[in-house]
Amino acid sequence: MDLGLKDRVYIVTGATRGLGLAAARELAADGAKVVLSGRDPERAAAAAADLGGNAVGVGADNADPQSAARLVAAAKEHFGRLDGILISVGGPAPGTAADNTDEQWTAAFESVFLGAVRLARTAAAELGEGGVIAFVLSGSVHEPIPGLTISNGLRPGLAGFAKSLSVELGPKGVRVVGLLPARIDTDRVRELDALSGDAAAARAANEARIPLGRYGAPEEFGRTAAFMLSPAASYLTGVMLPVDGGFRHGF
Repeated sequence: MDLGLKDRVYIVTGATRGLGLAAARELAADGAKVVLSGRDPERAAAAAADLGGNAVGVGADNADPQSAARLVAAAKEHFGRLDGILISVGGPAPGTAADNTDEQWTAAFESVFLGAVRLARTAAAELGEGGVIAFVLSGSVHEPIPGLTISNGLRPGLAGFAKSLSVELGPKGVRVVGLLPARIDTDRVRELDALSGDAAAARAANEARIPLGRYGAPEEFGRTAAFMLSPAASYLTGVMLPVDGGFRHGF
């Protein structure tokens, strides 16, 4: 199946590792051109180099109010257009309602929530018919995850923003979608498993709750993201798609 990605141009944030990098790899492998970002300019450049000549790395922090405009400008400067954006950001600090500090909440709001809103708003102003804005969210949109109270508070609100944006941008032919990963085998998830004191036992317990019986591979998430960003998904908007091996049991 041809996803129609050849020569289309996408921004992927948080793309020096984990889910963002997995998505950038799949987009580039299918012929798309990618502007990938991360807070460390050297890591962003190295990640782009690994993807070949159709990728450029930009040092950008989602929490920085100037980052959105810089990333859009980079896409237009290097590739002459912008067709979509995948907004991915590292997960906020773990903890409980009693443990998380005001400083942790504020930092997470600036990067996870307001940074994502700003990126989407800036991209929306540049996108025309066929454009797409995708958010990497979390299964916490539907069900709180123990020990991730800040994520539980922010992700559902961002999903609500994405849904509202899909209605506003629909008449322009611009799609807005959300991806809801659960236990994908990334550094972040391994770090969360390790917080239990027994990473192997935590992983086994989580896998027992997943109908497919295993953690997802980053490339499985990446392929799903590439499809959702592609013209092949042209009639999908306003949806929040779990990428979780069946972990969410509700409809």
